[in-house]
Order: sequence, then structure tokens, then C-alpha cells
Amino acid sequence: MITRTRPFVITRGKVIFDYSVLYCNTPERLLKSELFFEIVSRFIDKIKAKRSPLFAFLLETNPGLGKDELAEYIVNLFRLLSSYTAEEIVSMNREYQPILSEKEALYEFIEELYNYWRKFERFLYLEAPKRSKYAQSSLHHAQFIQSNDEFKNLVLNVYRRVSENLTGKNPRVYRQLPAGANMGMLLEKIDWNCPQTYAHMKEIPFIRLSLIEPPLILYPVMNKRKGKFEEIQGVTKEMLSLNPGEWFCFPAKVGELTAFIYFHQDFISLGLSLVNLFEIADYEEIEGKIPDLMLVFGLTGNLPAGTVFYEDKDNGMLVGLIRHDEDVDYFGYFKKMTLTLHNIVMLKRGRLPVHGAMVCIKLKDGGAANVVIIGDSGAGKSETIEAIRTLAGEHICEMKIIFDDMGSLGLDSKSRVVGFGTEIGAFVRLDDLQPGYAYEEIDRSIFMNPDKTNARLVMPITRYHHIVKGYPVDIVLYANNYEQIDDDHPAIEFFSSPEDALSVFRSGARLSKGTTDEKGLVHTYFANPFGAPQRREAHEKQATFYFEKMFDSGIKVGQIRTRLGIDGFEYTGPRAAAIELFKVIQSLSSVQ
Repeated sequence: MITRTRPFVITRGKVIFDYSVLYCNTPERLLKSELFFEIVSRFIDKIKAKRSPLFAFLLETNPGLGKDELAEYIVNLFRLLSSYTAEEIVSMNREYQPILSEKEALYEFIEELYNYWRKFERFLYLEAPKRSKYAQSSLHHAQFIQSNDEFKNLVLNVYRRVSENLTGKNPRVYRQLPAGANMGMLLEKIDWNCPQTYAHMKEIPFIRLSLIEPPLILYPVMNKRKGKFEEIQGVTKEMLSLNPGEWFCFPAKVGELTAFIYFHQDFISLGLSLVNLFEIADYEEIEGKIPDLMLVFGLTGNLPAGTVFYEDKDNGMLVGLIRHDEDVDYFGYFKKMTLTLHNIVMLKRGRLPVHGAMVCIKLKDGGAANVVIIGDSGAGKSETIEAIRTLAGEHICEMKIIFDDMGSLGLDSKSRVVGFGTEIGAFVRLDDLQPGYAYEEIDRSIFMNPDKTNARLVMPITRYHHIVKGYPVDIVLYANNYEQIDDDHPAIEFFSSPEDALSVFRSGARLSKGTTDEKGLVHTYFANPFGAPQRREAHEKQATFYFEKMFDSGIKVGQIRTRLGIDGFEYTGPRAAAIELFKVIQSLSSVQ
């Protein structure tokens, strides 16, 4: 087991605690806990710094007490209020009469303390014994879930009992607010085939089970990604310097690859949000194995740049390193660095990575097609698919999403071009989605900075077996978000040759929507800054092969004008494009 200096950590607006050490099953144990004392103490510091009337109230009713003495006094008072009414407490101990005679002020203090606790992002974990396969047991899964529920109910119960015993009144409305942990994780040490270079990382536990209390709202420091992922030729021990007691590992299935995604506790809210994006790898895919990919997020060592990666040829891994910095406190860095590593591996394996979305559509009239829409961030690929979903009742009898942001094209046993995905979830912009565009799984979503430009949510959208199956491709479209539709520029047009298609895809033009630090009309090689430009020679070879293969096999290749980048067409543009796509599918089916 990792030696942690304390059973909890409070860092950057987050509370992370080991519930096996801080286990509470009664109000008395909760109110006597070290964590509760720390929360009360920090809250007193806060109201003191603000010169709040609540702090003045505490001093007036408890003259001469220092901060720690005030905190201890409040904790003892709450322990009494959890069992006795205010009047009963005063009859037993006159020391509490001054503060209990000011019930309204004390009630406000309780409310503000409760709100202070709830504003933290709260993470609970349990760590299983090493080499036990503890986390595989359904019994222990049930115990873990029950522990989280018990803690949530205990916090809510203590808050209500203290408030009701103070005021002598029961509330008329009970709000079942999330008061326990926002997210929980069951951790387990697993022996993997760890190369000597990374020996100290073997002590970091893997996340084997996760629990979310949705809808979950998180507030990362940043709301957009900037810069590039730079390749380096090797790593030093200084770069990988870390304290294992401050780290966790999310073992992810990225398509058919296995990735060990390590993150520092300061980035736990983003790291745990990966549960809505990637399938958690099985025990057998970790034990005794070397991962295909490794990402280490939150290093304080001397990295040559904020986000770098290198190809560890000796151990057959692609490794990404990200510096500990508020500038990378954005989920896109977790997602895109992982996918950059994935894409480089795909190129090495003879596949063509694509930055886009793939959906299998069956229309009510019998038409069907598997469609790939390629485009960079903000081009409208996800929004068009969401528009397709909202029109499903009118036009569609079945729809399967294979990938929402990143996938790859390969060949199956019949030499057909097929599409593979990487993620079971999506990292979607809220700005361009009206309420009717919301996914069916929105109640399972994790929201990030919903009050800011480029607000996002992470949500599950498909199942793992779909993304690795390999679906034959019928239509491939480039998402053009910057051109208006007219007689010369239809909503969907197809290219007549591989050269014409490659020219448009290679240019990668789009009107920036503020999802990165770019502005205006920009160009990105194949709309994919994640591996394609870093391995341009290999990518050109695969792109030429697959585009020629698509034209030879009758796959329709063209562009779809989503108009997402044009003011006023954020909703109507993708919707019109979706309707036109239905017409194309119908025409293809009638020809067949």
C-alpha cells in the first residue's frame, strides 16, 4: 500500500480522502473526524479573511478564542446539536448560551459551512490489498457502492439533524442535494511488466472501479487548449520525478490499444472524467503487460515543453508527458494527447487515423449507410451527428455511433475499408447545442465550465464492442464549416478523383470556433493535428492508399457544408446538412 502522509488532501478546490481510514457510520464519528475539523477550520479562515459578519458573530459570542479554539468549539457544539435540542444543550451547559441565543446567525453559519463543503469537488477512494484481485469481486463492488451511499446519506442526515435541533423546526421541503462524494474510485495495485525507466510508477495504484453522482459540474481552470504536442527523443529520471503517493492511474482501452494514464492528484477531476470517455481496461490487460500507450499528466520535473511525447522503441510504447501547470487544467489535454499517441501507433500498423465522427444510419424507407465525417475541432462533425439524432424520429429507424471524435480506417478480411473508433464517450461543446440537441445520456454527463465560452460535457455515447468491430464505410465527408450554400456550393458535393479529395482534406480549412487558441480561417493538415503532422511522411502514404482504395471500391468521398462557423447558422447549418445527408443516403440506396 502507498504511504500517504494524511488520509485526505485538500488541493485546488478539491477534497480527496481515503474512506477506509476516514470511515464514518455515525454522526459522532463524522463530527469527530480529522477532515470535518479541517473543513470547519478552513471555513473560519475564509470568513475571517472576508471580514464576514459571520466571523464577527463568532467572536462576539466567543471572545478571546483563537482560530483553532473556535474550530474546536464549533465542532463540539455540532456534536451536541446532532443529539440534543438547543434548549437541552443550554440546560446542560451554560457555556453555549451566548451562541445558541442567536439562532438565526448560527443557522446562517451552518448553511454557509454546508455550502462551503458542497462547493469543493469531492473524491472518495478505497484501496484494495496488493495482488488480491479484490476489485474484480462483485461483492466488493457492492460494498464500495454502499459505502459511498452511506457517506452521502450520513452527511445529509447530520446537516439536517443539527439544523432541526437548533431551530426546533422540520423543513417543509427536503432537497436531496449531492452532499457526499461527487466521484469515487476503488484502487488496486497490479503488477505490470514495468521497464526500469519507470520503476517508481509501479507503486501507483490503478483505478479498477469508479462511481459518479451525475449530473456532475466541474470547473477546470482553462476552457480551451493551446500549443502543440512536441516530440522529444528520450526522457531522463529528472523528467519523470514524482511522489507515487500523490498519483493515480486510469487504465484505458483506446480502441484496441491499452493506455496507462497517470495523473497527479491536483488533476483528479479531469483524470476521473476519463471514465465517461474510455473503457476501463480489464485486470488481465494490465497484469504482467506493457501498455501500448502511457501518459503522465502533472509532472514537476524539467520538461523541455509543456506537452511532449516520445516513442520508446525499446519497450514498444508511445509515451506522453505533461507538465504540472494551470495552463493544462483542461480535459482536452488528457483526451488529445492520448489520441495523438493512439494515432501514431495506428500509422505504424498500416491504418489511417481520422479526426472525425462515424455513424451507421438506417432510414425508415430502407436506405442505409455508414458515414464518416472528418473535421477539426468546431468544424461541425459532432453537431451534425447530433442534428441527425434529433431528426431520428422523423427519418431514422436505427443509428449507431462508432466514433465521435477520433477513429481510424483499416481493411477487413474482405479488403473492404472499415472504420474503427477509440472512445465510448464524447467531449462535446455545449455552446452550439440547443436544448433539443441534447444527448439521450445527458443525465450521465459530466459538465465542464457550463458558464463559459466553449463549455463542454463528457458523456457516454456508445459501447466498446461497436468501436473495435470495424464497420464498412459507405460515405466519407469533409466538414466544411465556413462556406455558405448556393447553386455552386451545395450542402453536400462529391469529388471526382482521389487527387481532388486529397487536396481538400490535406488543406484542412475551417473557421475557428474558439475551441483552441486559433482565430479566423485556419488550416490544419488533414484536419488532424494529433499524430498526422508529427508523422507526415507515413500519413501521406496511408492517406494516398486509402483514398485511392475508397474511389476504386465505390465509396463516395466529398464534403458537407455544416456552416457551423458562420454566425446565425450554429443550429440550422448542421440540421440542414443532416437533412441533405438523408437525401444522399436515399439516392444511394435507390441506385443499389
